[in-house]
Amino acid sequence: MTLPTIPDDMAQRLTGLLQNDPLNPMLFNTGLFLLMFCGFCLLYSLMRRFNALKLIITIAFSLYFYYKSSAEYCFILLGVCVSDYLLGIWMQHSSRRWVRRLIVTINVTLNVGMLVLFKYVNLIIDTVAGFAGHDFDPLDIILPAGISFFTFRSISYIVDIYRGKIEACTDFLAYTFYLTFFPPLLAGPVVRASDMLPQVKANLVASRAMVSEGLFLIICGLVKKIIVADYISQNFVDRVFDNPSLYSGFENLMGIYGFAIQLYCDFSGYSDMAIGIALLLGYRFLDNFRSPFKSQNPTEFWRRWHISLSFWLRDYLYIPLGGNRCSRLRRHGNLMTTMLLGGLWHGASWMYLIWGGLQGAFLVGHKELHDHTRRRQRRWWRVAFNVFITFNLIAISFMFFRARSMEAVGDMTRQIIHDFHPEIAPQFVTGYLMVVLALVGGYLMHFAPESLTRRFRGAYAAMPLIIQAIILALIIFLIIQVRSSEIVPFLYLQY
Repeated sequence: MTLPTIPDDMAQRLTGLLQNDPLNPMLFNTGLFLLMFCGFCLLYSLMRRFNALKLIITIAFSLYFYYKSSAEYCFILLGVCVSDYLLGIWMQHSSRRWVRRLIVTINVTLNVGMLVLFKYVNLIIDTVAGFAGHDFDPLDIILPAGISFFTFRSISYIVDIYRGKIEACTDFLAYTFYLTFFPPLLAGPVVRASDMLPQVKANLVASRAMVSEGLFLIICGLVKKIIVADYISQNFVDRVFDNPSLYSGFENLMGIYGFAIQLYCDFSGYSDMAIGIALLLGYRFLDNFRSPFKSQNPTEFWRRWHISLSFWLRDYLYIPLGGNRCSRLRRHGNLMTTMLLGGLWHGASWMYLIWGGLQGAFLVGHKELHDHTRRRQRRWWRVAFNVFITFNLIAISFMFFRARSMEAVGDMTRQIIHDFHPEIAPQFVTGYLMVVLALVGGYLMHFAPESLTRRFRGAYAAMPLIIQAIILALIIFLIIQVRSSEIVPFLYLQY
């Protein structure tokens, strides 16, 4: 009796599917991830009583997950794990202040050095060459996926040991699990060791409530990402930002509003799925978004938008610079410095630096207004006015975040000011009906009362597990019908 053999062409396709492909990484919204994650969950559940084995298989799956997008750069991630573990142990056993400061310096230098090497070398050399009047051909440097996120987690771990907030992790498997854990690995949230390591040590098991909440968040994330963000991006927003002069001012403004909700749904969708997947495995992360476009001022916006990054910048950059415990002028300088560096963190482009500078200016302006005005009664019309102004400031600033050059920003601004044509609104709605429905749906989901969201979550949690699984399957089937043939990567994978 002969065993069945796999045809050569099928074997080649299977091998290619499992190998690294930077253009087609294994993301949460791919079929490959769904299949492999189901197999991983089965093995994970069998090992739930054996913590060491559970950590090992999760680390292995996480490294493969990272390999699918970054190939051999997974060894850099492992190198950071080893470096952090050894530096943490050294810090824990050293009482000399200069030694502890040296350890922090080594850690920050290694992490920031990697960011400079992989993200900013071309920008730095190009800027110097421009001042010198020379041409510069960019170096072929591949950016490892998620490097900005795991370097921030690395820095926070060592700094927290230095500050005495946590003790060094003496279990190498536990620390490697923390730094390589795949749900937040590529695009956040920026999970801190103080939140994650105690859960790893406790060997938690997902409760029925955690599984229900996790599935609900995964559904929300998939809807945000594929039905809203990807659809309006591919069918409208990208076209406007690529050629703003071909569109009226009204269409350009809709493109700006479209990108605002696209970015929110894309990024918060990833966070929802990352938090949901972690819940399925028994780990709980803090929220990363809380309806940021409901904010009444820029300060509130940054307490609701990308919360893990905002608080990281506050705790490890703004406060060490002096925070607000200094003169007004220096406080404003600290805010501007923090947001400029926060903007540059997003990528090696002067456009990100300008965007960060605008956020700093908004925060400084709000602090000045807040210091010089008395608190007034929170009447509904004042709240609505504040939300409207704040949202438009943020949305317009995102134009610098998305546009490829200042020339494109100038074209969009010129079209909005001099060629607006509001009378084409009815034609716009009929011509882009599905885009308008997706855009409106995205904003309705965002501005829906939190009580309504909690009600939906509670209703879903009360359903039998089989019904929850059927709803998830139906959502996935709907997504397959509406998505494009090509998988659209998450926007924040490039940061």
